[in-house]
Amino acid sequence: MSDVVVRTETDLPDAESTRALGAALAGVLRAGDLVILTGDLGAGKTTLTQGLGAALGIRGQVASPTFIVAREHPPLPREDGTRGPSLVHVDAYRLGGLGELDALDLDSSLEESVTVVEWGRGLAEALTDDRLEIDLERPRGTAAGAPDDDEADPGAGTRHATLRGVGPRWAGVDLAALTAR
Repeated sequence: MSDVVVRTETDLPDAESTRALGAALAGVLRAGDLVILTGDLGAGKTTLTQGLGAALGIRGQVASPTFIVAREHPPLPREDGTRGPSLVHVDAYRLGGLGELDALDLDSSLEESVTVVEWGRGLAEALTDDRLEIDLERPRGTAAGAPDDDEADPGAGTRHATLRGVGPRWAGVDLAALTAR
C-alpha cells in the first residue's frame, strides 16, 4: 500500500473557487494521473472537474457522468499546435464493485489521460499506486428559517476540500501552493 506523501486542506466559499481549484490542479496533473473525488451529493465533485477540464483545454462540456458512467473528453489543439492529455471522467456511484470498474477498461486509457473518478473511494485505488484523493465536504444542518438540507441549494455554502497525494508521483508536489489565495 502506498503512503500519503502530501496533504493540504482549503475552504471553497463558492462554485467559482471550486472550479478555480480544478483549474489550478490542471497545472500539476499530467497524463497517467488518477484523481479520486469523494463527497456527498452537491459537494462540488463535478464543479471541480469542470474547472479541471476547462484548464486542460478539453473538447466538450464536463457534466456529471452519472447515467453514462464514463465519458472521455479529448484534448483540443493548443495555440502552439500541441495537445494536452484527454480527460476521462467517471462516476462510480452506480458501480457494484471492482469487477464493474474493471469492465470500463480504464487502465487502457490511464497512461494517456487524466482520469477523474467521482465516488471512487474503495474502488479506484486498485487502478494505480499513485493517485490524488480529494474529499469535498459541504455544509450540514440548517440555519434558522432555512429549508432542510435535502431541499437546500446544493451550490450554497462553503465547501471544505482535503487533498492527499498518495504514492511517489506526488513527492515534491506542493499542493498547498495550489490552494493558497
